[in-house]
Amino acid sequence: MPHRSQELARIEAATDAAIRLAADHIRRGDLVAFPTETVYGLGADATRGEAVAAIYEAKGRPSFNPLIAHVAGVDMAATLVDFDPLSRHLAETFWPGPLTLVLPARPDCPVSSLATAGLDTLAVRMPAHRVALDLIVAAGVPIVAPSANVSGHVSPTSAAHVYGDLSRRIPLILDGGRTEVGLESTILQVQGGIPYLLRPGGLAREEIEAAAGLTVVRSEGDPSAAPVAPGMLASHYAPRARVRLDVHRVEPGEALLAFGGAPVRGVGEAARVLNLSPSGNLREAAANLFDMLRRVDGDDISGIAVAPIPANGLGEAIRDRLTRAAAPRDRNGFGS
Repeated sequence: MPHRSQELARIEAATDAAIRLAADHIRRGDLVAFPTETVYGLGADATRGEAVAAIYEAKGRPSFNPLIAHVAGVDMAATLVDFDPLSRHLAETFWPGPLTLVLPARPDCPVSSLATAGLDTLAVRMPAHRVALDLIVAAGVPIVAPSANVSGHVSPTSAAHVYGDLSRRIPLILDGGRTEVGLESTILQVQGGIPYLLRPGGLAREEIEAAAGLTVVRSEGDPSAAPVAPGMLASHYAPRARVRLDVHRVEPGEALLAFGGAPVRGVGEAARVLNLSPSGNLREAAANLFDMLRRVDGDDISGIAVAPIPANGLGEAIRDRLTRAAAPRDRNGFGS
């Protein structure tokens, strides 16, 4: 079981002084939760194996699930990985932003092998958030940062979400308000000049295809193999209650996550109802997804029913997260 501190985590508004304090924690090998534009991350010095191990311990995360190294720019990334021409073009086009690239690790890459889960590749991205970038620069090291929640649980989009999961497991939470995108980054790997989508996320496939001038191929991977990137486990992002997708009728006692004006029968019998986007806007729905999953979850409901959501644009990533949330759990309740 993860070590639990005798003290609750400090929540600090993300001022310059608080960021310097957080950087001191990172350099000492401590864990710090901080905001990005996607979700809140649980950060550690990527070059220190003991610090990376503390992330796995705090999250209860499988050691075979690799982490993303967050960097302050393409030049910093180039000290860790080797860019092919297409990957560099995509980084220069979409960074800072919600795109993670899986690339060959350089022979002299200082990132701990624990963060790569023993693979010869490393996932890297540059977040589009002032607090995250200032923290990386102040710490002077790449920062690995999976979502700041218990592994398999719903990802956090506010400091309060982090506190609810990890308040006795980490010393410091930087509060930068609610995250803007609300979904994890899109993960892409270029192989043989072909861009493969490993995880849909906050950057839509169509935008990548427009920039690359190529079709992005969805990589299904080997379900029996260890994942090569975060967020690829079959069951993930899971609330306590079971989740049903594409419903057209709510069962008595279920909570409903509606979308736009999609018709769903039995709404009057729902235990509670929230609408991801009353106007049917997928960007709004993405930003609301994890927060609303947490808000409708509880022991007093029989399940969570989700109205149909289109698969285009960010709908692909929303449906990916919901499908993993609805997948069968292991005996601990979480797929990871």
